[in-house]
Amino acid sequence: MYRGREGQWAFYLHRISGLGILVFLILHILNIGSAMWGPEVSNRLMKFYHQPVFQLGLLLLVAGVIYHGLNGLRIILMDFTRFGVRYQRQLWYGVWGLFVLLYAPFVIKILGGILAH
Repeated sequence: MYRGREGQWAFYLHRISGLGILVFLILHILNIGSAMWGPEVSNRLMKFYHQPVFQLGLLLLVAGVIYHGLNGLRIILMDFTRFGVRYQRQLWYGVWGLFVLLYAPFVIKILGGILAH
């Protein structure tokens, strides 16, 4: 299942996307916590986070959340069904197909906002 093939890549990408989501949550909590220093500080941080670089980060975050969720469902199928491990490669490609379908609208919306900025 592993040995440098689809299962190995699924494992690595699942861990990386999980760490990316964790980093976002830490930044989000710090941003929400900045409200205790007043609206001036909080508003400056919000303006800072709306720069195009952070919008690209938002694209990465959305990609990570979608992939992590879909791959998590794939892992559940592998753990709790008889066919999951046998068809894990096809399930992984299915995850990528669904990922592209779900991610495309976000790319269009967010990249449109970045280019319009």
